[in-house]
Amino acid sequence: MSKDVEPSLIIERTYKADVAELWDLWTTKDGFESWWGPDQFRADVITIEPRQGGALHYTMVADTPEAIAAMERMGAPTSQVCRGMFREFKPNDRLVLTQVIDFLPGVAPYDSTIAVDFLAMAAGTARMVVTLSPMHDRPTTIMQKEGFTSQLAKLDSRWRATVPVSRSGPLRDVEP
Repeated sequence: MSKDVEPSLIIERTYKADVAELWDLWTTKDGFESWWGPDQFRADVITIEPRQGGALHYTMVADTPEAIAAMERMGAPTSQVCRGMFREFKPNDRLVLTQVIDFLPGVAPYDSTIAVDFLAMAAGTARMVVTLSPMHDRPTTIMQKEGFTSQLAKLDSRWRATVPVSRSGPLRDVEP
């Protein structure tokens, strides 16, 4: 991994939802498929085993003619099977998902970790704090942040997102 990569990316959102609703987005087929994937992409869950050591396998699919054309111009597949495992699983509190990054041309496969903490806030609100491990280089890490923020926009429009406590850092994302 390159020395110029941030140690992690932290993305926070506070939603007018309860923790159980946010938890279900990560641990159920319907929940995961309802938001996972950046704009113009969707995730089709193949396997989801919501438990420590359980699998999460899905296909990331370019979902619009524009996304399909963009992928074809790059010589990239329009769908990609993604494999992961729930490494930590504390219902309605914390989960850690490790995904295998084995689809980048010219890059040896490696693991990428997503840790999610769920915090009950004032009545009817919950905060989701997502910590993404960096990718193999800074440009790809920046694309990771952009893609993850794009998919969070799906949740931001579902529930009114509020601005969480701000923290410093060049790749921090604290606003919807």
